Amino acid sequence: MRFRHLGRSGLKISEITYGNWITHGSQVENDTAAACVRAALDAGITTFDTADVYANTKAEEVLGDALAGERRESLEIFTKVYFPTGPKGHNDTGLSRKHIMESINGSLRRLGTDYVDLYQAHRFDYATPLEETMQAFADVVRSGKAHYIGVSEWTAEQLRSGHALARELGISLVSSQPQYSMVWRVIEEEVVPTSAELGISQIVFSPVAQGVLTGKYLPGQPAPEGSRAADTQGGATMIGGLLGKEELLRRVQDLRPVAEELNLTMAQLAVAWVLQNDNVAAALIGASRPEQVAENVAASGVEIPEEMLTRIDQILGETVVRDPRITDDVSPKERLC
Repeated sequence: MRFRHLGRSGLKISEITYGNWITHGSQVENDTAAACVRAALDAGITTFDTADVYANTKAEEVLGDALAGERRESLEIFTKVYFPTGPKGHNDTGLSRKHIMESINGSLRRLGTDYVDLYQAHRFDYATPLEETMQAFADVVRSGKAHYIGVSEWTAEQLRSGHALARELGISLVSSQPQYSMVWRVIEEEVVPTSAELGISQIVFSPVAQGVLTGKYLPGQPAPEGSRAADTQGGATMIGGLLGKEELLRRVQDLRPVAEELNLTMAQLAVAWVLQNDNVAAALIGASRPEQVAENVAASGVEIPEEMLTRIDQILGETVVRDPRITDDVSPKERLC
């Protein structure tokens, strides 16, 4: 396992980071989830990412239980705040001071730790003044409940404004967590250059595009049994839009010779691809089976030759989504409850 600095900070994280977005507390049993976390630890992963909203707080509990007994100082634990949790009352969402202060306490309790290494704004909150949000984050850091601050799916302009306020308040905004993969590159034009300028790293999710880049989904054929697209507890909903793109699925199959030439599986190729970007500190992987962790971790340290990167671009062609304006549509413009 290789490690990279998170932004312009002194914190190093494992370049393959384990995330439990749509598996723990919902799609897999707790003993399987614990086995996946154990596989991650055995493979050298030290960084774990979750959020209070995942499985309506249950994912944090599962991760906390799975990491119990590990040396806390040897781990980097990340979580997030923004989306509705609990009974989803009128203040149970967003980035108000009230919600942030109550949410960090709940997250720490569920995770079984006194602090998180990174506390992230899960989306941009248009209903709360950014000054209020950043002041609350500063107080969370000064209280010792978080070491660093990050965001998820913020635009370049939002990153710049948040970073400026963080500097005024004397705290470190060091990371951005966007979706990023061979076929989803909306951050490349604006978010990545801005982040590089400001000393912010990307921790990218969905590097295998919900499983599409594994090549398991064949054009014109039903989803394989046991795959995410066959899951009725949320997985099928998440991946549905991609599976309807027949041309994309065909072109993904054309990536197989590239993976074979590099002696990689399709999943390893996808994970290694995002790590070629210098602004990416880590690729977030999830797993429903321990063996998936071992496969993805093998992408750590892989260097893809420039000619292969060009070939990948040529194969995927116009199926790649690049419009940077999409990021602005990710954060809800109004409160969710």
